[in-house]
Amino acid sequence: MAHDQVRVSRALLSVSDKTGLVDFARALHARGIALVSTGGTHRALQEAGLPVTEVADLTGFPEMMDGRVKTLHPAVHGGLLAIRDNPEHQAALAAHGIGAIDLLVVNLYPFEATIAADRSDADCIENIDIGGPAMIRAAAKNHADVAVVTDVSDYAGVLAALEAQDGALGADLRRSLAQKAFARTASYDAAIANWMAGRFGADAPARFRAFGGALGQELRYGENPHQSAAFYRAPGKVRAGVATARQVQGKELSYNNFNDTDAAYECVAEFDPARTAAVAIIKHANPCGVAEGASLLDAYERALSCDPTSAFGGIVALNRTLDAEAARRIVEIFTEVIIAPDATPEAAAIVSGKKNLRLLLAGGVPDPRAVGETVRTLAGGLLVQSRDAAVVDDMPLKVVTKRAPSEAELADLRFAYRVAKHVKSNAIVYAKAGATVGIGAGQMSRVDSSRIAAWKAAEGAKRLGLSESLAVGSVVASDAFFPFADGLMAAAEAGATAVIQPGGSMRDADVVAAADEAGLAMVLTGHRHFRH
Repeated sequence: MAHDQVRVSRALLSVSDKTGLVDFARALHARGIALVSTGGTHRALQEAGLPVTEVADLTGFPEMMDGRVKTLHPAVHGGLLAIRDNPEHQAALAAHGIGAIDLLVVNLYPFEATIAADRSDADCIENIDIGGPAMIRAAAKNHADVAVVTDVSDYAGVLAALEAQDGALGADLRRSLAQKAFARTASYDAAIANWMAGRFGADAPARFRAFGGALGQELRYGENPHQSAAFYRAPGKVRAGVATARQVQGKELSYNNFNDTDAAYECVAEFDPARTAAVAIIKHANPCGVAEGASLLDAYERALSCDPTSAFGGIVALNRTLDAEAARRIVEIFTEVIIAPDATPEAAAIVSGKKNLRLLLAGGVPDPRAVGETVRTLAGGLLVQSRDAAVVDDMPLKVVTKRAPSEAELADLRFAYRVAKHVKSNAIVYAKAGATVGIGAGQMSRVDSSRIAAWKAAEGAKRLGLSESLAVGSVVASDAFFPFADGLMAAAEAGATAVIQPGGSMRDADVVAAADEAGLAMVLTGHRHFRH
């Protein structure tokens, strides 16, 4: 059982990140707390003029093997693990001349920063801390008698508690620090395990998996106000996106903002900025308009025209540096977030006129072909899969109808399939001239998605005062095969001229025959893009 108050007489400090170290140690010394430290920490404290004992003087062994071995010794772990009111433990300390350690201050070798910097395998392995986690776990296990600090942000709180409690630390604080310590070592080990799996692992699913991260931002609530939420940053090198973005201005991002902005940026990343300007407008994690253009303004105007009603309060993602021309137009309607690789000073100034509008600059565009994993929780477990890194430009398209698509149709088919990859299943996307004109998402039947997308295209024509639907002369992408010909026929009736889909249905022959009868060109990709 944890004692209510534990007086701190001796502290062991061994830190990689020396931020605030000297001031913290000086405050401990001022309270009469004896200091023990290792290696670089010992040198830093000595240079600051603080009386400090080197761990080697406790163990009777020098640091060896380039510092790999220094704290793995009973003189250290006995001092951390001894239960203070256990007579046998106290007798062992006395018999072996081991002094109790009441406060452990450790932060770990910078493994996560090392892998993020793409250092060599040898450098990464050398930055796997051994003694640090061992000490942290020992102190955290014995939190009834020992306090453990693993985060420099806790220095001030520990000092305040020592001041308020006349040199003692309370049980609640020790428990909180212990929980944080175990979470830190768990996250650290997860980073190591996942890096090693990526570098040296087999293709088969791992027998054990671990995931961890550091708190990036506490959120006001989750999807709904009664749910709590937070954003955690994954360790190591990450793809450009919300996690790498610098928020230039605007309100704090909400849970839904994070989710929707990630969806928007992943969608627009399908369009190579070296080839074309592109804009994706997202609402509730679904595209409501996507377009290529000669400029960002052109792309935005074309994306917006697909469904301006849904775009209200949406997320706008751009694949190139936001310029003033595009910024001026985007801020004309209510927008929650703009995310781009960068922004010109003039564009940033224009956006600043909307104080609640969040502007995120991600520093790059994520590679749609990059490997990675997606994780989803379910009752009692996790579902883990490799991310959908298939790109239509890499797929051999098989023409299965009597009529082959024209070059213009083929370009639009590839465009539409890029977008369909990011629409919730069942997904149907109508596109024409490098812009979406109708999107059907998340329906239980594919024919309903097709009808909704066609209705959206017809409504778009009405807004523009046109006599025929925007779907006339368009192409259609389906994220999965047509199980029956009815979804295909709905597209034909709407005026589409060509179709792209994965194929693989038992009724593929019937669907192809229906396409031929309707005069449609159809190509198969062999790759499904379900997104649930």
